[in-house]
Amino acid sequence: MPRKKKGMKFELLPRPTKGEDGKPLLYPHPAVGRKWSMRTLDEFCNKYRGMSKGELTRVFEAFLDVAAGFMEDGSRIETPIGSFAPKLKIKGDFSDPAKVKHDDVYFAGIEFIPSKRFNQELEDRLDEGFLKVTDVKYDRPEPSETNVEDALQRCLQKGYITIRSFAYWSGMKYSTARQWLLSKCEGENPLLKCDREGRTLHFKPCRQL
Repeated sequence: MPRKKKGMKFELLPRPTKGEDGKPLLYPHPAVGRKWSMRTLDEFCNKYRGMSKGELTRVFEAFLDVAAGFMEDGSRIETPIGSFAPKLKIKGDFSDPAKVKHDDVYFAGIEFIPSKRFNQELEDRLDEGFLKVTDVKYDRPEPSETNVEDALQRCLQKGYITIRSFAYWSGMKYSTARQWLLSKCEGENPLLKCDREGRTLHFKPCRQL
C-alpha cells in the first residue's frame, strides 16, 4: 500500500480523561501552526481577487464597528461566513429567577457559528483527506494527579488560576490545560467557576480544594 503523502497534516494529543486501558484518550489537532496576518490576506486579495489595496482590511474594520453597534442590545448578526452574537454568563448558581440581579450577568465573549457555506467551502478543498504526522505528541510528561493537585494549589496562591500558569505547573499543553479547567466548571457540582478579565480567563474554586 503506497504511503500517503498529501492531506491536511494532523497530530494526536492526549486528553485529560483516560480510556479503559488506562491511557489518555486522544484527539486530532492540525499540525501546521502557521498563522496568516490580515496584511497577507489583504495583499492576496489585491493580487488575485481584483480588490484594491487595503480594501479587505477596511471591510473588516467597518464590520467590527458596525456589528458591535448592532449587537449591543443582544442581537445576532448573520453573515456569509456565519453568525455572531453576544455570549453571556452568570456569576454563581441560581435556580430562582427572582434572586438573579442585573449585575449577576456579565459579557463572556462573542459566539461564532460558521455558516454551512463556509464549512462547505473548506470541506470542498479537503479532497486529499488527512495526513497523520505523529502518533502522539507529548511536549511534556503526562501529568499525574499529584501534579494536578500541586498545580492548583500553586496557582491559587495568587487567588485565581489562569490557563497558562496551570499548564506550566501541571505539565500539560496549553490546549489540554484549557480543556481540563473548563471541564471542571461543568456539571451540577462544578469544582471551579470561570470569570473573564479582559482577554484572560480566571478560574476560582467553588469549594475548598
